[in-house]
Amino acid sequence: MAYTKRLIGAVESGMSRRAAAERFGVGEATAIRWVERYRRTGRIEPEKMGPRSPRSPLEAFRDEILELVEARPDITLAEIVDHLHEIFGLRTSTSSVDRFLARNAITFKKRLRTPANRNAPM
Repeated sequence: MAYTKRLIGAVESGMSRRAAAERFGVGEATAIRWVERYRRTGRIEPEKMGPRSPRSPLEAFRDEILELVEARPDITLAEIVDHLHEIFGLRTSTSSVDRFLARNAITFKKRLRTPANRNAPM
């Protein structure tokens, strides 16, 4: 913030933005952006970042996916992907569904087709 204030002061006193950038050791684009923001808003502080968009298009179908997993605990990721495509026309990947489920604290393990111990029953 101190650099920003001093750089803007130097530019307002007549120094070019590029010269001020070199003097204060910041990039030219940064100096230009700081000065433009100051002239546009009259403020030195950075503008607040806007709200983030949802992380995943799957968030729009959150309730449907969670209900599906609850109703069919043995469902596979591929089956969830197929269901979303058939019902909603949403194309997604199994890895996206896996990350979505992990964010929602849903994990489930499938039993291996072959037993870990060959003598164990399936």
